[in-house]
Amino acid sequence: MKKNLETLCIHGGWKPGKGEPQQMPIYQTTTFKYDTTDQMARLFDLQDSGYFYTRLANPTNDYVAKKIAALEGGVGAVLTSSGQAASFYAIFNICGSGDHFIASNTIYGGTFNLFAVTMKKLGIECTFVDPDWDDARIEAAFRPNTKCFFGETISNPGVKVFDIERFANMAHKHGVPLIVDNTFPTPINCRPFEWGCDIVTHATTKYMDGHSAQVGGAVVDSGNFDWEAHRDKFPGLTTPDDSYHGLTYTKSFGKMAYCTKLVAQLMRDLGSIPAPMNSYILNIGLETLSLRMRQHCANAQKVAEFLSKSPKVAWINYCGLPTDKYYELGQKYLPNGSCGVIAFGLKGTREDAIRFMDSFEFISIATHVADARSCVLHPASHTHRQLSDEQLRAAGIAPDLIRLSVGIENVDDIIADLEQAMAKM
Repeated sequence: MKKNLETLCIHGGWKPGKGEPQQMPIYQTTTFKYDTTDQMARLFDLQDSGYFYTRLANPTNDYVAKKIAALEGGVGAVLTSSGQAASFYAIFNICGSGDHFIASNTIYGGTFNLFAVTMKKLGIECTFVDPDWDDARIEAAFRPNTKCFFGETISNPGVKVFDIERFANMAHKHGVPLIVDNTFPTPINCRPFEWGCDIVTHATTKYMDGHSAQVGGAVVDSGNFDWEAHRDKFPGLTTPDDSYHGLTYTKSFGKMAYCTKLVAQLMRDLGSIPAPMNSYILNIGLETLSLRMRQHCANAQKVAEFLSKSPKVAWINYCGLPTDKYYELGQKYLPNGSCGVIAFGLKGTREDAIRFMDSFEFISIATHVADARSCVLHPASHTHRQLSDEQLRAAGIAPDLIRLSVGIENVDDIIADLEQAMAKM
Protein backbone atom coordinates (compact mmCIF):
# COMPACT_ATOMS: atom_id res chain seq x y z
CA MET A 1 0.00 0.00 0.00
CA LYS A 2 1.43 3.35 -1.04
CA LYS A 3 1.33 5.81 1.86
CA ASN A 4 0.93 9.58 1.71
CA LEU A 5 3.54 11.86 3.22
CA GLU A 6 1.49 12.63 6.33
CA THR A 7 1.26 8.90 7.07
CA LEU A 8 4.95 8.30 6.34
CA CYS A 9 5.88 11.05 8.81
CA ILE A 10 4.39 8.86 11.54
CA HIS A 11 4.69 5.28 10.29
CA GLY A 12 7.79 5.37 8.08
CA GLY A 13 10.98 3.59 9.17
CA TRP A 14 10.02 1.78 12.38
CA LYS A 15 7.41 -0.99 12.03
CA PRO A 16 6.64 -2.56 15.42
CA GLY A 17 5.70 -6.22 15.58
CA LYS A 18 3.68 -8.10 18.16
CA GLY A 19 4.49 -6.92 21.66
CA GLU A 20 7.01 -4.34 20.44
CA PRO A 21 6.91 -0.65 21.40
CA GLN A 22 4.87 1.79 19.34
CA GLN A 23 7.62 4.36 19.71
CA MET A 24 10.91 3.59 18.02
CA PRO A 25 13.46 2.30 20.57
CA ILE A 26 16.79 3.96 21.32
CA TYR A 27 19.73 1.62 20.79
CA GLN A 28 22.07 3.55 23.06
CA THR A 29 25.06 1.27 22.60
CA THR A 30 28.45 1.42 20.96
CA THR A 31 28.74 -2.25 20.05
CA PHE A 32 26.71 -5.34 19.11
CA LYS A 33 27.43 -8.96 20.12
CA TYR A 34 27.92 -11.94 17.79
CA ASP A 35 28.39 -15.64 18.52
CA THR A 36 31.18 -16.54 16.09
CA THR A 37 34.19 -14.86 14.54
CA ASP A 38 32.84 -15.71 11.07
CA GLN A 39 29.65 -13.75 11.72
CA MET A 40 31.70 -10.67 12.59
CA ALA A 41 34.10 -11.21 9.70
CA ARG A 42 31.24 -11.29 7.18
CA LEU A 43 30.01 -7.94 8.50
CA PHE A 44 33.45 -6.38 8.13
CA ASP A 45 33.67 -7.69 4.56
CA LEU A 46 30.18 -6.25 3.72
CA GLN A 47 29.00 -9.77 2.90
CA ASP A 48 26.20 -9.62 5.49
CA SER A 49 24.09 -6.69 6.67
CA GLY A 50 23.92 -5.94 10.36
CA TYR A 51 25.40 -3.88 13.15
CA PHE A 52 28.70 -4.14 14.95
CA TYR A 53 29.77 -0.59 15.87
CA THR A 54 27.65 2.54 16.10
CA ARG A 55 30.24 4.71 14.36
CA LEU A 56 29.25 2.95 11.14
CA ALA A 57 25.59 2.27 11.75
CA ASN A 58 22.99 1.97 14.50
CA PRO A 59 19.39 0.64 14.31
CA THR A 60 17.84 3.83 15.74
CA ASN A 61 19.66 5.95 13.18
CA ASP A 62 18.71 3.58 10.39
CA TYR A 63 14.99 3.60 11.27
CA VAL A 64 14.96 7.39 10.97
CA ALA A 65 17.05 7.30 7.80
CA LYS A 66 14.51 4.92 6.25
CA LYS A 67 11.70 7.32 7.13
CA ILE A 68 13.51 10.26 5.51
CA ALA A 69 14.31 8.16 2.42
CA ALA A 70 10.64 7.23 2.15
CA LEU A 71 9.56 10.86 2.48
CA GLU A 72 11.96 11.91 -0.30
CA GLY A 73 11.17 8.89 -2.47
CA GLY A 74 14.77 7.63 -2.37
CA VAL A 75 16.24 4.14 -2.22
CA GLY A 76 18.30 4.85 0.87
CA ALA A 77 19.56 7.50 3.27
CA VAL A 78 22.36 8.00 5.76
CA LEU A 79 22.13 10.23 8.82
CA THR A 80 25.06 12.46 9.74
CA SER A 81 25.98 14.47 12.81
CA SER A 82 25.10 17.82 11.17
CA GLY A 83 23.87 19.39 7.96
CA GLN A 84 27.43 20.50 7.21
CA ALA A 85 28.60 16.90 7.50
CA ALA A 86 25.84 15.86 5.10
CA SER A 87 26.94 18.42 2.50
CA PHE A 88 30.58 17.37 2.88
CA TYR A 89 29.84 13.64 2.68
CA ALA A 90 27.56 14.05 -0.34
CA ILE A 91 30.39 15.66 -2.30
CA PHE A 92 33.37 13.78 -0.84
CA ASN A 93 31.72 10.43 -1.56
CA ILE A 94 32.34 11.02 -5.29
CA CYS A 95 35.13 13.63 -5.32
CA GLY A 96 38.80 13.27 -4.49
CA SER A 97 42.00 15.26 -4.82
CA GLY A 98 42.25 16.72 -8.31
CA ASP A 99 38.49 16.70 -8.88
CA HIS A 100 36.14 19.61 -9.46
CA PHE A 101 32.47 20.37 -8.86
CA ILE A 102 30.06 23.24 -9.45
CA ALA A 103 27.82 24.91 -6.88
CA SER A 104 25.24 27.65 -6.86
CA ASN A 105 26.69 30.87 -5.42
CA THR A 106 23.51 31.49 -3.41
CA ILE A 107 24.07 28.63 -0.94
CA TYR A 108 24.37 28.98 2.83
CA GLY A 109 27.54 30.83 3.90
CA GLY A 110 28.87 27.93 5.96
CA THR A 111 28.53 25.59 2.99
CA PHE A 112 30.10 28.22 0.70
CA ASN A 113 33.13 28.35 3.00
CA LEU A 114 33.27 24.54 3.21
CA PHE A 115 33.36 24.28 -0.57
CA ALA A 116 35.56 27.29 -1.32
CA VAL A 117 38.15 26.99 1.46
CA THR A 118 38.14 23.70 3.35
CA MET A 119 37.59 21.32 0.43
CA LYS A 120 40.17 23.24 -1.59
CA LYS A 121 42.72 22.17 1.06
CA LEU A 122 41.79 18.58 0.17
CA GLY A 123 42.58 19.25 -3.48
CA ILE A 124 38.92 19.51 -4.53
CA GLU A 125 38.07 22.68 -6.45
CA CYS A 126 34.61 24.29 -6.60
CA THR A 127 33.40 26.77 -9.20
CA PHE A 128 30.47 28.93 -8.09
CA VAL A 129 27.87 30.01 -10.64
CA ASP A 130 24.88 32.30 -10.44
CA PRO A 131 21.74 30.24 -11.11
CA ASP A 132 20.29 33.24 -12.94
CA TRP A 133 23.01 33.12 -15.61
CA ASP A 134 22.10 31.75 -19.03
CA ASP A 135 22.83 28.12 -19.88
CA ALA A 136 25.91 28.84 -21.98
CA ARG A 137 27.63 30.78 -19.22
CA ILE A 138 26.91 28.09 -16.61
CA GLU A 139 27.86 25.21 -18.90
CA ALA A 140 31.23 26.87 -19.48
CA ALA A 141 32.02 25.99 -15.84
CA PHE A 142 31.94 22.23 -16.54
CA ARG A 143 35.31 20.52 -16.96
CA PRO A 144 36.42 16.97 -17.78
CA ASN A 145 37.06 16.42 -14.05
CA THR A 146 33.72 17.88 -12.88
CA LYS A 147 31.92 15.35 -10.67
CA CYS A 148 28.63 17.01 -9.62
CA PHE A 149 26.48 20.14 -9.44
CA PHE A 150 25.19 21.36 -6.03
CA GLY A 151 22.35 23.76 -5.20
CA GLU A 152 19.69 24.54 -2.58
CA THR A 153 15.98 24.17 -3.35
CA ILE A 154 15.42 27.45 -1.50
CA SER A 155 18.64 29.30 -0.81
CA ASN A 156 19.71 30.29 2.67
CA PRO A 157 19.47 33.20 3.43
CA GLY A 158 18.33 34.80 0.16
CA VAL A 159 15.31 32.43 -0.26
CA LYS A 160 15.80 32.18 -4.02
CA VAL A 161 14.19 29.20 -5.76
CA PHE A 162 16.53 26.81 -7.58
CA ASP A 163 15.37 25.57 -11.00
CA ILE A 164 15.86 21.87 -10.25
CA GLU A 165 14.74 20.48 -13.59
CA ARG A 166 16.92 22.88 -15.56
CA PHE A 167 20.07 22.05 -13.62
CA ALA A 168 19.34 18.32 -13.48
CA ASN A 169 19.18 18.27 -17.28
CA MET A 170 22.39 20.31 -17.49
CA ALA A 171 24.26 18.07 -15.03
CA HIS A 172 23.11 14.90 -16.80
CA LYS A 173 24.18 16.34 -20.16
CA HIS A 174 27.70 16.43 -18.73
CA GLY A 175 27.46 12.98 -17.12
CA VAL A 176 27.30 14.08 -13.47
CA PRO A 177 24.63 13.98 -10.74
CA LEU A 178 22.71 16.94 -9.35
CA ILE A 179 22.83 17.25 -5.56
CA VAL A 180 20.21 19.48 -3.92
CA ASP A 181 19.96 20.63 -0.32
CA ASN A 182 16.23 20.38 0.40
CA THR A 183 16.35 21.66 3.99
CA PHE A 184 13.98 24.62 3.72
CA PRO A 185 10.97 23.16 1.87
CA THR A 186 11.47 19.61 3.23
CA PRO A 187 9.92 16.73 1.23
CA ILE A 188 6.52 17.93 2.44
CA ASN A 189 6.69 20.88 0.03
CA CYS A 190 9.18 19.68 -2.58
CA ARG A 191 10.55 16.30 -3.68
CA PRO A 192 13.56 17.11 -5.88
CA PHE A 193 13.87 13.53 -7.19
CA GLU A 194 10.62 14.05 -9.08
CA TRP A 195 12.35 16.83 -11.04
CA GLY A 196 15.50 14.91 -11.98
CA CYS A 197 17.69 15.54 -8.93
CA ASP A 198 19.89 12.56 -8.01
CA ILE A 199 20.96 13.12 -4.39
CA VAL A 200 19.33 15.20 -1.65
CA THR A 201 20.87 16.55 1.54
CA HIS A 202 19.25 17.96 4.66
CA ALA A 203 20.19 19.80 7.78
CA THR A 204 17.74 17.86 9.93
CA THR A 205 18.53 20.42 12.64
CA LYS A 206 15.99 22.67 10.93
CA TYR A 207 12.35 21.95 10.05
CA MET A 208 12.64 18.17 10.30
CA ASP A 209 13.47 18.55 14.00
CA GLY A 210 11.59 21.81 14.30
CA HIS A 211 12.26 22.42 18.00
CA SER A 212 16.00 23.28 18.30
CA ALA A 213 16.48 20.00 20.13
CA GLN A 214 19.20 18.21 18.13
CA VAL A 215 21.83 18.81 15.45
CA GLY A 216 21.86 16.45 12.49
CA GLY A 217 21.95 15.93 8.76
CA ALA A 218 20.95 13.42 6.10
CA VAL A 219 22.08 12.32 2.66
CA VAL A 220 19.42 10.64 0.50
CA ASP A 221 20.07 8.81 -2.77
CA SER A 222 17.40 8.52 -5.46
CA GLY A 223 19.07 5.43 -6.90
CA ASN A 224 18.50 6.90 -10.36
CA PHE A 225 21.95 8.06 -11.41
CA ASP A 226 23.73 5.46 -13.55
CA TRP A 227 27.26 5.40 -12.14
CA GLU A 228 28.28 2.55 -14.43
CA ALA A 229 27.33 4.57 -17.52
CA HIS A 230 29.97 7.10 -16.41
CA ARG A 231 32.32 4.64 -14.74
CA ASP A 232 35.50 6.51 -15.70
CA LYS A 233 34.27 9.57 -13.79
CA PHE A 234 33.43 7.66 -10.62
CA PRO A 235 36.13 5.03 -10.00
CA GLY A 236 35.40 5.03 -6.26
CA LEU A 237 32.04 3.41 -7.02
CA THR A 238 32.82 1.45 -10.18
CA THR A 239 36.27 -0.05 -9.53
CA PRO A 240 37.47 -2.43 -6.79
CA ASP A 241 37.94 -1.05 -3.27
CA ASP A 242 41.16 -2.51 -1.87
CA SER A 243 40.04 -1.83 1.69
CA TYR A 244 37.22 -4.38 1.19
CA HIS A 245 39.14 -7.11 -0.66
CA GLY A 246 38.45 -5.73 -4.11
CA LEU A 247 34.68 -5.29 -3.72
CA THR A 248 33.07 -3.01 -6.33
CA TYR A 249 30.10 -1.04 -4.95
CA THR A 250 28.05 -0.77 -8.13
CA LYS A 251 28.37 -4.49 -8.82
CA SER A 252 27.74 -5.64 -5.25
CA PHE A 253 25.05 -3.18 -4.17
CA GLY A 254 23.35 -1.85 -7.31
CA LYS A 255 21.15 1.14 -6.53
CA MET A 256 22.47 1.21 -2.96
CA ALA A 257 26.08 1.64 -4.12
CA TYR A 258 26.33 5.34 -3.23
CA CYS A 259 24.87 4.98 0.28
CA THR A 260 26.84 1.81 1.02
CA LYS A 261 30.12 3.46 0.03
CA LEU A 262 29.29 6.52 2.13
CA VAL A 263 28.88 4.34 5.23
CA ALA A 264 31.62 1.81 4.49
CA GLN A 265 34.28 4.41 3.75
CA LEU A 266 33.35 7.85 5.07
CA MET A 267 31.59 6.84 8.28
CA ARG A 268 34.26 4.23 8.90
CA ASP A 269 37.08 6.77 8.55
CA LEU A 270 35.52 10.10 9.59
CA GLY A 271 32.72 9.01 11.91
CA SER A 272 30.28 11.93 11.66
CA ILE A 273 27.37 9.85 12.87
CA PRO A 274 24.56 11.18 15.09
CA ALA A 275 24.01 9.87 18.59
CA PRO A 276 21.02 7.47 18.71
CA MET A 277 19.33 9.80 21.21
CA ASN A 278 19.54 12.65 18.68
CA SER A 279 17.94 10.47 16.03
CA TYR A 280 15.16 9.57 18.45
CA ILE A 281 14.50 13.28 19.08
CA LEU A 282 14.58 13.94 15.33
CA ASN A 283 11.99 11.23 14.78
CA ILE A 284 9.60 12.90 17.22
CA GLY A 285 9.93 16.08 15.18
CA LEU A 286 9.32 14.22 11.93
CA GLU A 287 5.99 12.93 13.22
CA THR A 288 4.52 16.46 13.11
CA LEU A 289 6.49 17.77 10.11
CA SER A 290 3.54 17.93 7.72
CA LEU A 291 1.42 19.84 10.24
CA ARG A 292 4.17 22.29 11.15
CA MET A 293 5.15 23.04 7.55
CA ARG A 294 1.56 23.92 6.75
CA GLN A 295 1.46 26.41 9.64
CA HIS A 296 4.92 27.84 8.92
CA CYS A 297 3.89 28.55 5.33
CA ALA A 298 0.50 30.02 6.24
CA ASN A 299 2.10 32.34 8.80
CA ALA A 300 4.97 33.34 6.51
CA GLN A 301 2.60 34.21 3.68
CA LYS A 302 0.69 36.64 5.91
CA VAL A 303 3.90 38.11 7.34
CA ALA A 304 5.35 38.53 3.83
CA GLU A 305 2.20 40.33 2.70
CA PHE A 306 2.45 42.61 5.75
CA LEU A 307 6.12 43.42 5.10
CA SER A 308 5.53 44.01 1.38
CA LYS A 309 3.10 46.82 2.28
CA SER A 310 5.21 48.42 5.02
CA PRO A 311 6.69 51.85 4.16
CA LYS A 312 9.77 50.93 6.23
CA VAL A 313 10.66 47.90 4.09
CA ALA A 314 12.92 48.58 1.11
CA TRP A 315 12.61 45.15 -0.52
CA ILE A 316 11.44 41.60 0.20
CA ASN A 317 12.10 38.11 -1.17
CA TYR A 318 9.44 35.47 -0.69
CA CYS A 319 8.28 33.30 -3.58
CA GLY A 320 4.72 33.22 -2.28
CA LEU A 321 4.29 36.86 -3.32
CA PRO A 322 3.08 37.30 -6.95
CA THR A 323 5.54 40.17 -7.34
CA ASP A 324 8.54 38.02 -6.37
CA LYS A 325 11.17 37.25 -9.02
CA TYR A 326 10.91 33.53 -8.22
CA TYR A 327 7.13 33.35 -8.01
CA GLU A 328 6.75 31.24 -11.17
CA LEU A 329 9.47 28.79 -10.10
CA GLY A 330 7.81 28.66 -6.70
CA GLN A 331 4.49 27.75 -8.29
CA LYS A 332 6.22 25.02 -10.30
CA TYR A 333 8.22 23.37 -7.54
CA LEU A 334 6.43 24.53 -4.39
CA PRO A 335 2.71 24.84 -5.21
CA ASN A 336 1.63 24.01 -1.66
CA GLY A 337 3.96 26.51 0.01
CA SER A 338 7.69 27.03 0.26
CA CYS A 339 8.84 27.50 3.86
CA GLY A 340 8.67 29.97 6.73
CA VAL A 341 11.81 31.94 5.86
CA ILE A 342 11.62 35.48 4.48
CA ALA A 343 14.46 37.77 3.36
CA PHE A 344 13.99 41.52 3.42
CA GLY A 345 15.79 44.82 3.82
CA LEU A 346 14.78 47.93 5.74
CA LYS A 347 14.97 51.54 4.67
CA GLY A 348 17.51 53.47 6.68
CA THR A 349 20.94 52.80 8.11
CA ARG A 350 22.56 49.68 9.54
CA GLU A 351 21.99 51.25 12.97
CA ASP A 352 18.26 51.39 12.20
CA ALA A 353 18.29 47.68 11.34
CA ILE A 354 20.17 46.88 14.56
CA ARG A 355 17.70 48.93 16.62
CA PHE A 356 14.84 47.11 14.89
CA MET A 357 16.29 43.68 15.67
CA ASP A 358 17.14 44.61 19.25
CA SER A 359 13.56 45.76 19.92
CA PHE A 360 11.67 42.49 19.57
CA GLU A 361 9.65 41.22 22.51
CA PHE A 362 9.57 37.49 21.66
CA ILE A 363 11.11 37.09 18.19
CA SER A 364 14.64 35.90 18.95
CA ILE A 365 17.98 36.96 17.48
CA ALA A 366 19.45 33.52 16.79
CA THR A 367 21.79 31.78 14.39
CA HIS A 368 19.15 29.09 14.07
CA VAL A 369 16.42 29.03 11.45
CA ALA A 370 13.39 26.90 10.56
CA ASP A 371 12.16 26.45 14.10
CA ALA A 372 8.79 26.47 15.86
CA ARG A 373 9.90 29.80 17.34
CA SER A 374 10.20 32.92 15.22
CA CYS A 375 13.76 34.17 14.97
CA VAL A 376 15.74 36.77 13.04
CA LEU A 377 19.32 37.18 11.85
CA HIS A 378 21.46 39.69 9.95
CA PRO A 379 23.66 37.36 7.83
CA ALA A 380 26.27 40.01 6.98
CA SER A 381 26.95 40.45 10.70
CA HIS A 382 26.46 36.83 11.73
CA THR A 383 26.42 33.68 9.56
CA HIS A 384 28.13 35.28 6.54
CA ARG A 385 30.44 37.67 8.38
CA GLN A 386 33.48 35.95 6.80
CA LEU A 387 32.40 37.39 3.42
CA SER A 388 33.13 40.94 2.26
CA ASP A 389 30.32 43.15 0.94
CA GLU A 390 31.57 42.37 -2.57
CA GLN A 391 31.46 38.62 -1.87
CA LEU A 392 28.02 38.98 -0.31
CA ARG A 393 26.69 40.67 -3.43
CA ALA A 394 28.40 38.07 -5.63
CA ALA A 395 26.52 35.43 -3.63
CA GLY A 396 23.27 37.31 -4.16
CA ILE A 397 23.08 38.42 -0.52
CA ALA A 398 22.46 42.10 0.10
CA PRO A 399 24.50 43.55 2.99
CA ASP A 400 21.24 44.84 4.50
CA LEU A 401 19.45 41.48 4.23
CA ILE A 402 17.51 40.41 7.31
CA ARG A 403 16.50 36.75 7.49
CA LEU A 404 13.23 36.26 9.31
CA SER A 405 12.25 32.70 10.16
CA VAL A 406 8.53 32.77 10.84
CA GLY A 407 7.50 30.31 13.55
CA ILE A 408 4.18 28.70 14.38
CA GLU A 409 3.08 31.20 17.01
CA ASN A 410 -0.14 33.11 16.40
CA VAL A 411 0.52 35.13 13.26
CA ASP A 412 -1.16 38.25 14.67
CA ASP A 413 1.36 38.22 17.53
CA ILE A 414 4.27 37.86 15.10
CA ILE A 415 3.07 40.83 13.05
CA ALA A 416 2.46 42.88 16.21
CA ASP A 417 6.05 42.25 17.34
CA LEU A 418 7.35 43.36 13.95
CA GLU A 419 5.18 46.49 14.06
CA GLN A 420 6.31 47.58 17.51
CA ALA A 421 9.98 46.98 16.60
CA MET A 422 9.62 49.05 13.42
CA ALA A 423 8.10 51.85 15.45
CA LYS A 424 11.38 52.13 17.38
CA MET A 425 13.57 52.55 14.29
